[in-house]
Amino acid sequence: MAVPPPVSFPNRISHQPSFAVQAPASAHSSCRMSMTDLLNAEDIKKAIGAFAAADSFDHKKFFQMVGLKKKSPDDVKKVFHILDKDKSGFIEEDELGSILQGFSPDARNLSPKETKTLMAAGDKDGDGKIGVEEFSSLVAES
Repeated sequence: MAVPPPVSFPNRISHQPSFAVQAPASAHSSCRMSMTDLLNAEDIKKAIGAFAAADSFDHKKFFQMVGLKKKSPDDVKKVFHILDKDKSGFIEEDELGSILQGFSPDARNLSPKETKTLMAAGDKDGDGKIGVEEFSSLVAES
């Protein structure tokens, strides 16, 4: 009986498909969006100036002055996501203390008293942070 000749196989090359997964543009909108995409820069400047003195911050007047009160619910949520620096879905106390800087990088921090007052006004469920719906209510009540 004859032995068949050895069978040779061509070198196998592993073909890895190359592709990139890209998230929809809407998923990145709050990452790249700045406050001046939503609000007038001059209004922001005037509002920041009006509350430059320590312990002078009034969120109701501030939200009105920057034009946030007149914005659509969707735009108010976009502002929330800009202010939510760590993208946790909430504005925690440390983020709240620097809320003015979310509108203008050279703005001052809120005092501890102002921060606590704002948290008390916005934190409807008492969990120590402000969610998007709570923020929307806070703006609507302004």
